[in-house]
Amino acid sequence: MTTEANKALIRDFLEAFSSGDVDRLKTMMTDDGTWWVSGSIEGMSGSYGRDPLADLLRAVKPVYKEGSLRITPTSMIAEADRVAVEASCEEELADGRIYANRYHFLFEIADEKVQRVKEYMDTLHAKETFFPA
Repeated sequence: MTTEANKALIRDFLEAFSSGDVDRLKTMMTDDGTWWVSGSIEGMSGSYGRDPLADLLRAVKPVYKEGSLRITPTSMIAEADRVAVEASCEEELADGRIYANRYHFLFEIADEKVQRVKEYMDTLHAKETFFPA
């Protein structure tokens, strides 16, 4: 795939994620696809295979007022089979609080699908929002 095609795939992938379309998201990942989340937040950080990720995304739908976390890409660069994305979110939770974070994602592509995602974010904000003491 060209770098432009890779970027288009990632835009579509983030759109599926943001709309809460977990089944579509799964079809866009390789069978051995993984999503890794930075930090050491129990229940959030670590590596998820494609199917456990889908289960997690379905389980957290009720947390968000609109049923999903909308990720908005703000910049994107690509080289070979990798796409780097800066992104942000500002989402109302079901309890009325606002979750607003900034991200850096590194996507690796194989066979025209997402094989690996590395997610970096403000982990303290995520922990305080989703796992308050």
